[in-house]
Amino acid sequence: MPLSSVLEFVTGQAPLFTELSDRIWDTPELGLHETKSSATLADALEAAGFAVERGVAGMPTAFIATYGQGAPVIAVLGEFDALPGLSQQRGATEHRPIVPNGPGHGCGHNLLGTAAAAAAMAVRHAIRRGEVKGTVRFYGCPAEETLVGKTFLVKEGRFKDVDCALTWHPGAGNQLMTEQHTAMNSARFTFHGVASHAAAMPENGRSALDAVELMNVGANFLREHVHFSTRLHYVITDGGLAPNVVPNRAEVWYYVRAPRRSQVEDVYARLLDIARGACLMTGTTHEVRLVAGCYDTLPNKVLDGVLQRTMEAIGAPTYTTEEKALARALQATFPEGALRKGLDDLRRRGVDLGQPGDPGTDLVEQILPPPPYGEPAGGSTDVGDVSYVVPTAEMRTVTAPVGMPGHSWQNAVSVGSPIGRRGMLFAAQILAAAVCDLMKDPDLVQRAKDEHRDATVSTPYVSPVRDVPGPALDL
Repeated sequence: MPLSSVLEFVTGQAPLFTELSDRIWDTPELGLHETKSSATLADALEAAGFAVERGVAGMPTAFIATYGQGAPVIAVLGEFDALPGLSQQRGATEHRPIVPNGPGHGCGHNLLGTAAAAAAMAVRHAIRRGEVKGTVRFYGCPAEETLVGKTFLVKEGRFKDVDCALTWHPGAGNQLMTEQHTAMNSARFTFHGVASHAAAMPENGRSALDAVELMNVGANFLREHVHFSTRLHYVITDGGLAPNVVPNRAEVWYYVRAPRRSQVEDVYARLLDIARGACLMTGTTHEVRLVAGCYDTLPNKVLDGVLQRTMEAIGAPTYTTEEKALARALQATFPEGALRKGLDDLRRRGVDLGQPGDPGTDLVEQILPPPPYGEPAGGSTDVGDVSYVVPTAEMRTVTAPVGMPGHSWQNAVSVGSPIGRRGMLFAAQILAAAVCDLMKDPDLVQRAKDEHRDATVSTPYVSPVRDVPGPALDL
């Protein structure tokens, strides 16, 4: 059974944790620029008695907070970066930005970092009471949305002495995250040409924008000849300044995703060839800047079992009439079919909540069965890099209505509401209780490490950013 002391600690300190998550929600900041958000959590952990190291791995907003001594060393991972363009007024059930095109917490990282910090504080409480022994370490991980923070922390060796790592993510269900997130490369391609009058002397110009567009054409033809699970996304970040001037500079930013790290590297190598070909066709030159790269996620069934048992022992939260009304009001604004897809996904996992409009289709109030191992998740996370160097497990709790579109203004409303706060406190209790279970059972920790060793023996970790001098602070 979970330690009652850590559950009571989280409940007793709920006003503090609510204030911290609300403060981060109110000051949304993009990756590697989370100055206020990072300080909010670092200061709170320092005030709670943790030793805090700031500015870690070349990232001003990365920090590590440690309490306790000796083995096992259990890491709890936290994030706090926002997303561009998702500014939203608290509680508004229509799109109403506070700052037009400003950042907002459309992925719930205001809750993610706070719950993880709350869990670390609860474990400290248990250590001080003499109920468990070991070291709890909170990792303040910036820039998850651009897959930077954990990747560079791993590159610097900051997880070398960690025995196990646990984390969570806001979502629409209470369940393990056993699906496979994709590996990814993030790279910017900058082309250089020759400026000229586009009408009077076009023969003197060499268009960098032509190179970008030809590269994109090549990449789109490449899609037919890669594994169907591969994803190529791009956005032109610089296309020139005026139609009558041949652009001497243009840039395109690419994401390359695939289920496995080796697949990303193969497709990325072909994309590099396409960029070179675009230069040959246009008489331009180019440079490539690898911004970030990450691994796919590697599950650990031993740690997953710890989280699942803990979730079931604590039991899922229930929601008030007011919270359900907010959930339904948000669902009414979802894109057509989003709610039905969310209900269908649950039904596919053996959980039938009914049809859109039925009572009980707003918020999940039960513990869901785990998704099948290896099921593709589509998205990517730098948790993958941690999972290849340390046994790692991840879960979700309910912070949003069924069918919630990710990275949306609706999600920003939900994670800044009592719905999000309730799921945050539940996540903090699960993480804290699971860490304490690991500290009480060395055999459990060893079994997780043995499973991890067996899973990685044929795929040793090689940092995707091994040749990148440091995090790109100017994105």
